[in-house]
Amino acid sequence: MAADWLGSLVSINCGETLGVYQGKVSSVDQDSQTISLRQPFHNGMKCPVPEVTFSAMDIKELKILEIPGGGAPAGQTDSGSTAHNGRSTKGPDSTPSSAPMAVPRKGSSSSRGNNQATPKKNGMKNGGGLKNKDDECFGDPLDEVLDTDFDFEGNLALFDKAAVFSEIETSVKRSGARSRGTPSERTPARYRHDENILEAEPIVYRQIMVPQSGGKEYCTDAGLVVPSISYELHKKLLCVAERHGLTLERRLEMAGVCASQMALTLLGGPNRLTPKNVHQRPTVALLCGPHVRGAQGISCGRHLANHEVHVILFLPNFVKMLESITNELTLFSKTGGKQVSSVKDLPDSPVDLVINCLDCHENAFLRDQAWYRAAVDWANRNRAPVLSIDPPVSTQEQAVDAKWSLCLGLPLPLAENAGRVYLCDIGIPRHIFQEVGINYHSPFGCKFSIPLHST
Repeated sequence: MAADWLGSLVSINCGETLGVYQGKVSSVDQDSQTISLRQPFHNGMKCPVPEVTFSAMDIKELKILEIPGGGAPAGQTDSGSTAHNGRSTKGPDSTPSSAPMAVPRKGSSSSRGNNQATPKKNGMKNGGGLKNKDDECFGDPLDEVLDTDFDFEGNLALFDKAAVFSEIETSVKRSGARSRGTPSERTPARYRHDENILEAEPIVYRQIMVPQSGGKEYCTDAGLVVPSISYELHKKLLCVAERHGLTLERRLEMAGVCASQMALTLLGGPNRLTPKNVHQRPTVALLCGPHVRGAQGISCGRHLANHEVHVILFLPNFVKMLESITNELTLFSKTGGKQVSSVKDLPDSPVDLVINCLDCHENAFLRDQAWYRAAVDWANRNRAPVLSIDPPVSTQEQAVDAKWSLCLGLPLPLAENAGRVYLCDIGIPRHIFQEVGINYHSPFGCKFSIPLHST
């Protein structure tokens, strides 16, 4: 009868989707072809419900693990204890039982859980002296263990932190003394979180040596010393560079790129220049004179205009222009930037940035001309910050007070009103510095423009 199977421990395989269930048979209904398990486990995990009912259509394979009063059936295999339709499941004494079991067929379970990993099959043989693994997984003592809370405070009180660390330090000292071959015990070195434990060569902060000091020294953010040089040595350096192929056009392009990169950063960088902010394009007023410094400014303005900056270029009219200025103006005209020759055409309202390229290293008489004084007056009245590109060395105060000044290659000893000094790399190779007597190591690292600090 079906009642004979009550209390038996069985394993029901419902396929890959539903998984494997184990538990004790609580009821068998032959009319509805169902079987119920109490205290069920699903894929080795205890189910949250006290009882699960299966239909014959749910079951693919059924194994009898233990019969009340007997134990696990003998010769336990995948098919030796599996119930079949119209056949009895064999008990431990190999005598047929009188109650037929339901037919395993495909279907869906009346109680579903998470599809977890199927536990390994029991490989224990009946009659062995070892404890049954199923008892360890599904026995009642497991419930008692789960109901007991772990005493974290009591377990932590058993750990003597001071004694453990003392033992570790003693062990380190002994091993260190043995490795060094010295009888004395030496305390291991202790490092801060920001110190490098790997030994390295000491940093040489003075890596640039000049034959004649320009009278002023700067240093980078990393502490490297960058000495200034005189204008005569700077001019000699550029002449040697041009003789080796670093022509004026190449230097103008490098100076324009570095200056425009710095100007874009000063204008706000990615916070200002985005496709969603085209209605608020920054405006830059570019003041240039008829010399190489002016050509550098025009090159900078061309790159700014290519980056959607509204550039207004001021350059006075002259009968004869330098070839470098003529070439730069031709390129600038292709960008859509605005060029004016009168200060009256400059904006009345403040602009975002003023780039000053009015001064010249060699021609100080430009300051006496009317266009120069008018441009200086406009720059001083306009409340925009000023960036000076390659400002000259002068014993007099600069006509336009700058917030930033950008030097090329190596800095010149600038006046105090030059603002914060930056240095840009214009691509002069190291051996060209050595040819003019400068022992040079690049201070730029991964950048082309770096800030300098007065020492």
